[in-house]
Amino acid sequence: MKFLFDFLPILLFFVAFKFYGIFTATAVAIAATVLEVGYLKLRGRKVDTMLWISLAIIVVFGGATLLLHDETFIKWKPTVLYWMFALVLAAAALAFHRNLIRTLLEPQNLLLPEAAWAKLNWAWIVFFIFMGVLNLYVAFNFPTDTWVNFKLFGGTGLLMLFVLLQAPFLARHMQQKDGQEEHP
Repeated sequence: MKFLFDFLPILLFFVAFKFYGIFTATAVAIAATVLEVGYLKLRGRKVDTMLWISLAIIVVFGGATLLLHDETFIKWKPTVLYWMFALVLAAAALAFHRNLIRTLLEPQNLLLPEAAWAKLNWAWIVFFIFMGVLNLYVAFNFPTDTWVNFKLFGGTGLLMLFVLLQAPFLARHMQQKDGQEEHP
């Protein structure tokens, strides 16, 4: 449900774009993200840091798109978000010796050796950098309609594929609670 809730602004952006164009879609994405944060706050739930960052980026880049009537800004939004994720993961690892991927996944009882956590963290950093570059390539070398389709289907598909490709790596390095490695 959380995935669908987080995915809602992207889906609404896509639908609004198909019927009304990029500027209406941008306004819908801003409104949907603001409503998402508002809903969580009204329900007394914690708003994830990444949702706050996403809200700030959509308001800034979406707002610039609407104010200047220039779709260039909204096309940069996914890249900025991807690169922000990569920067946060890298800065946490290099400057603070914290592995945020480990912080996110360990509560799910995913136990890995330290070296595997480091590889996983750097794989996500590289993936986010790649996705940012790919977004810019599609955004500025293809029609806006192609970019919007890529944003919804291509970006989501590549994310799911990346997660699925990690399964063999994770299975190879998983440990039991007593510290012994599991062998499938």
